[in-house]
Amino acid sequence: MTIDEKLDSLGIVVPKIAPRGVGNYVSWTISNNTLYTSGQLPWKDGEFGVLAYTGRVGSDLDIKQGYDCARICAINAIAQLKDAVKDLERVKKIIRLDCHIQAAEGFKDHSDVLDGASDVMNQVFGERGIHTRSAIGIYQSPLDVPVIVYLIAEID
Repeated sequence: MTIDEKLDSLGIVVPKIAPRGVGNYVSWTISNNTLYTSGQLPWKDGEFGVLAYTGRVGSDLDIKQGYDCARICAINAIAQLKDAVKDLERVKKIIRLDCHIQAAEGFKDHSDVLDGASDVMNQVFGERGIHTRSAIGIYQSPLDVPVIVYLIAEID
């Protein structure tokens, strides 16, 4: 099964146009055979300017909503991958996911939130999707987004 077929079977709709950055930077870059995305925000349906969630996980949002937010960010990261390589079969390995979580004071379930992004990568890319990661709690985020996901992938 191809990656595109896998996405269809999972009911995951990847935005046709990858969300653009909100500042003076590129959304992705490639060095040698490694692709790096800028932080991916929870743009609803990949639509720039329409956020699916805002606020802090642990006060404004519960863990389930944080998980969904991370999932949306991961789907937007896949859109960046597709924008960069055109054919997702060129992705050899998801190397790393890094995540910043705008969390309420005392929140300790960052890993449960980032599982939303990890589950997408593992389901979509199978063995190629198994990755390392870090989940970091932050006090304030750009645009008041609850989750920002960064992806590093090996491509052919």
